[in-house]
Amino acid sequence: QVQLAESGGRLVQAGGSLRLSCAASGRTFNIYAMGWFRQAPGKEREFVATISWGGGRTYYANSVKGRFTVSRDDAKITVYLQMNSLKPEDTAVYSCAATTSYTGSSYYNEYNYWGQGTQVTVSS
Repeated sequence: QVQLAESGGRLVQAGGSLRLSCAASGRTFNIYAMGWFRQAPGKEREFVATISWGGGRTYYANSVKGRFTVSRDDAKITVYLQMNSLKPEDTAVYSCAATTSYTGSSYYNEYNYWGQGTQVTVSS
């Protein structure tokens, strides 16, 4: 079993920045790609970003491209989401996910493990 724990979410003003972290623990040997998703109240879960094993490949949703950056520290088995130029529409619960695939995916059903999420609120 793998456990994922997100941190870093808080209230921030529009235009500000946040860095979210997701630390993995447990049987982490078979974790490969990791991803970030978000869900706002009353809306469906939305893909944000994914990063492959080793960090060589990243992929972003159009809504965050150029503002968000996903990275990973394999020694710490942690993935990060640097969020800049935040907008009120970025307000959501952000969850990280891990998959045994190598390259990652924008489809939530391809992920094997999920964290509980961390709340990000962007005020206007």
